[in-house]
Amino acid sequence: MMKRMLEVIRRHLRMEVAYISEFVGNRAVFRDVDAPGLEAMIKVGDSVSLDDVYCRHILAGRLPEFMPDTAAEPTAVALPITQALPIGKHLSVPIHLKDGSVYGMFCCLGPHADHTLRQRDMQMMRAFAELASFEIERSLTVQRTFDEKRTRVRKAIDEQQISIVYQPIWHVATGRPLGLECLSRFSAPPSRPPNEWFAEAAEAGLAIELEVAAIKLALSSLPCFPPEAYLTVNASPATILSPELSALLAALPVERIVIELTEHEMVENYNEIIAALQPFRTRGLRLAVDDAGTGYSSLQHILYLRPDLIKLDMNLTRNIDLDPSRRALASALVKFARETNSRIIAEGVETEAELVTLRQLGIEKVQGYLLGRPEPLAAAMQIFQTDNRAA
Repeated sequence: MMKRMLEVIRRHLRMEVAYISEFVGNRAVFRDVDAPGLEAMIKVGDSVSLDDVYCRHILAGRLPEFMPDTAAEPTAVALPITQALPIGKHLSVPIHLKDGSVYGMFCCLGPHADHTLRQRDMQMMRAFAELASFEIERSLTVQRTFDEKRTRVRKAIDEQQISIVYQPIWHVATGRPLGLECLSRFSAPPSRPPNEWFAEAAEAGLAIELEVAAIKLALSSLPCFPPEAYLTVNASPATILSPELSALLAALPVERIVIELTEHEMVENYNEIIAALQPFRTRGLRLAVDDAGTGYSSLQHILYLRPDLIKLDMNLTRNIDLDPSRRALASALVKFARETNSRIIAEGVETEAELVTLRQLGIEKVQGYLLGRPEPLAAAMQIFQTDNRAA
């Protein structure tokens, strides 16, 4: 839009150059430029010293905003740039932000004087400058928001304001704990659910870094649990494809690790994920798909990735003892899992009746508040040191 505005005003005023500049320190940086054929002289990203151009003189009132003939202005004539370019006509409007500060200039210029220019042309310049100011303000707000998000997430990572809690996964038949799902918690302000932290990290371009930091912290506790226990960590497709995760997994006993794909959108390229995980799955790494039974994307993941574990979403588990439709869908998924050599984990088990129904359906693994809430490491370790039972 800015480029289009500059082109329209430049053509209307029969100028050779139109630009929007930003004042950065002692320099004017060209943020948007329309100067066809003159790119060697001026282009986006170039900058000039404010000591060498008209801007400060216009802001101070030593030069007018409207100069159809710079030769008529002694201050302009005295500036070396006037003859060097040359500048014969120059129309410029300061761009003011809402806080009253001056962002930069909205400017048009050409090498020759033009005495046909009138104040109405200057009025049009001011109107376009107001539009530019609105767009710049909006862009700056977006950038500030982005920077604030990035700073928050960056601080959470660098200052290790992440902790891990562990929710046990139980074997229904024996009532013994098999492993634990690792869930992130954040002590950094603002106080909010973990999913909002990860969403903000994605918006700030730090999703992979935050996920890998959380996974690394979670898996550092592997030695605290019995050798037969496994840990489940959550990873998005982008993190699964990242070299950072591969480097982390390369040095760990992956036969004790489950990667749970956390993605509610369609994966663009399943073959890439399959290839990235194959070396680790060959060594014993297991793959889980979350939210089975609640959406098309999870079914796509199951069909293409052939996971070792399929997790029934808590919305399917909830009140399954009371709802024939839920039982029918869960039963179908159990049959599918058996035929594809995978296993079902039912999430969100909160009542004895739900647990009994899941056992009757042939579901072997469960987790939920009935059996254990997410706990800090010390409490989670106790699960394997006592005679807890889910049966």
